Amino acid sequence: MDSHDGVQTNLSRRSLLLLGSALPLAAAIPVFGPGASPAHAADAFEDLRVRWAHYLTGGPDLDLDHPQIAPQVASLSDDAAEHLATADHNPSADASIWADLPMVSNDAANMDLTYQRMLVIATAWCTAGTDQHDAAEVQEVLIRWYRHMYTSWYNLENWRGGNWWFWEIGIPRDLGYLSILLAPVLTEEDRIAATDRIRRQAPDPNLRTGTSLRETGGNRADKVLACILRGVVAHNEDDITLARDALSDVEGDGARSLFQYVSSGNGFYPDGSYIDHGYLPYVGTYGNVALIGVARSLMLLSGSPWAVTDPNVSVILDAPEKSFSPFIWSGRMMETVRGRAVSREHERDYDDAWSAANAVMLLATQIDEPYRSTYRSLAKGWLTRCSADYSAAADLSDLSRALPLLADPNVPAAPEGTGHRQFGSQERMVHRGEGWAYTVATSSARIGRYEWGNNENNLGWHQGDGAAYLHLEHDQGQFADDYWPTIDPYRLPGTTASLTPRESGESGAGTGIPRAANRWAGGVGLSARWGTAGMDLTNSLGTVTAKKSWFLLDDMVIALGSGVSADGDDAETIVENRSFPRGRSGALTVGGRTITTTNYRRTPGWAHLEDVAGYVFLGEQQVRAEVANRSGSWQEINSGADTGGSPDEVTRSYATLAVQHPAGTSGGQYGYVILPGRSPQQTRAAVRTLDLEVLRQDDVAHIVRVRQRGRWFLFAHLFAAATEGNVRASGPCAVLASGTGNTAAVAVSSPSKSLEHASIELDLGRPFRRVTAAHERLAVTGGHQIAIEAEFAHAAGASFEAELRV
Repeated sequence: MDSHDGVQTNLSRRSLLLLGSALPLAAAIPVFGPGASPAHAADAFEDLRVRWAHYLTGGPDLDLDHPQIAPQVASLSDDAAEHLATADHNPSADASIWADLPMVSNDAANMDLTYQRMLVIATAWCTAGTDQHDAAEVQEVLIRWYRHMYTSWYNLENWRGGNWWFWEIGIPRDLGYLSILLAPVLTEEDRIAATDRIRRQAPDPNLRTGTSLRETGGNRADKVLACILRGVVAHNEDDITLARDALSDVEGDGARSLFQYVSSGNGFYPDGSYIDHGYLPYVGTYGNVALIGVARSLMLLSGSPWAVTDPNVSVILDAPEKSFSPFIWSGRMMETVRGRAVSREHERDYDDAWSAANAVMLLATQIDEPYRSTYRSLAKGWLTRCSADYSAAADLSDLSRALPLLADPNVPAAPEGTGHRQFGSQERMVHRGEGWAYTVATSSARIGRYEWGNNENNLGWHQGDGAAYLHLEHDQGQFADDYWPTIDPYRLPGTTASLTPRESGESGAGTGIPRAANRWAGGVGLSARWGTAGMDLTNSLGTVTAKKSWFLLDDMVIALGSGVSADGDDAETIVENRSFPRGRSGALTVGGRTITTTNYRRTPGWAHLEDVAGYVFLGEQQVRAEVANRSGSWQEINSGADTGGSPDEVTRSYATLAVQHPAGTSGGQYGYVILPGRSPQQTRAAVRTLDLEVLRQDDVAHIVRVRQRGRWFLFAHLFAAATEGNVRASGPCAVLASGTGNTAAVAVSSPSKSLEHASIELDLGRPFRRVTAAHERLAVTGGHQIAIEAEFAHAAGASFEAELRV
């Protein structure tokens, strides 16, 4: 970084942030150095305060008569009225404001929820068109509560109890928002008292208070914004400078900068991966927190004396395309990167996708091309393709940007697109066909199985054991429509799992991410069109093992398993476990027979699930098919203090296909093909016409050859060194080759990430003598046997490609 004093220096076109704002006062903010006069400094603080207040309320130019804005204003007014009606307007010193939010024993969760209700009322008080707008009696009670909270509860005497997050992020953020809105009617004593308390609990956004832990990712972004807001409220330039510099981790020489790629731990990786909490792919939630946090900070500081000038800000600016877009399907965030948020009743897949859309729309108000048009097209595509109603859920701030964008005929909606993306650093992939997408969650010694904690995600034991998600354009609500409280947690699609009964997940404060012992997890991608996923599974109980592979083409998914063992209890590999909307049940047929309850078939050949897919079974295997209702509650899977779900029971109908592995199984196998969108007739025909040959399926390797429409494919997962067969290698690797006529393309990777070098030999069925292109990490020799010397050191599971001709 060249400067931290608000003067822009040596910024590239792709890094410039301060090119105007859609917010009314942005252009009026003066730019000056540290030596500005106190009068000018006071003006700058007020300009930032007004800017943030307008951000929270949608601004003074909000069209209150707009058919999508008017209902939101009315809803805000109703919520504020309800909170006022149920509150103690004049609480005694040791009393709570709301009886259902008792603040005893330093209950930080209820303290934060109290601030959130106050914020709803304050927002309504600041928003034209509400019943509370500028009402004197509302103002009086808000000020009374504000003083009550910083005197009796979030004060200089009480110290932390419960989850640290509320003390250092939740309350500082919400109290910061509240202080911004109320600042014009607060005394200086009020403002200083409240910000002193924030500063005591979270003095430095670089650090976790009372520890040596340095903040990263979303937590750093959240703490930065809270620090900026307390500086604005207190007119404290040091706070704002501290926060601005924490974005770039100036104090730590950039080691944990939000504008720097990481090679381990939390943050954005060069291949587009995003990891948080050390071990979990988390772009869908904590990545969102980082993106929206940075976007808000950039917007707030734009054009001010504290403007961000870090030239590496492109790391964040590239993330919407590189890290977020691949995992957003039809305006919904894929479950495989949402972590424990899948258990939150009030945070569905579309909520997390909309958060990303809101962030990029906000960034688009601050940034020039080429980012601006890309952001606007991405957001428009996500919002217009989603079947859930964005306008009914968005707040006034986000609607103020979204509605003009959606109405602008000059902004095209970015298409969904097809193809394959591999993310070696987080051991995830996304595969997109026409009208469908598929992704798999694997785990390893590097990537956690799932996250539990704070009484969230209580039944998530198998989410990293190969849980696979088939997304269909015409069935967008599959994973949002009460899926998680009703799905059998022992039978997640894609997994090979023990049916051993388990206790409801961990409970209490803190979080945990169980990891596996295996090294082999990941896959390989070719031509950004085809790819693989796989893992060497040993379950968390140590009772089930399996080598698992998924090979993905334009119109099908091939799944293979070998070395399946089941000790102690029965296990199953779940081919499909699909729910249907309330009151509906899809027709499941197995070998042409309609399933109504539970049915067992030995080598059924094929199956079909109405409006979902066809399934072709490879080889001999015992299949269980079932259609049944399942019930559960959101509270069962999430009883968290601020995210806990309803105890009300919900019911959905499920169609299940499972390959059985009875207790005592050793060396078991499974194999099946998923044909998304195929009819029963097409599926039945595929049993005869599918040109697929399993060349190897054992503990060492899975190798499959496929031919379709004039193109051949060779998929290979080598879990150990292999000295014979169509693919031979000196160590574990993944290989994908494809060709037509006189050309071939090959990709290789090291999913185990333990090799520095590998020698690989391929028999492609005919000689390819000319090497026309090869990645710099590959030394390729053509001929009857293709020889590849691959350098995998520090490759982070990346795929490297070569092209050949006869």
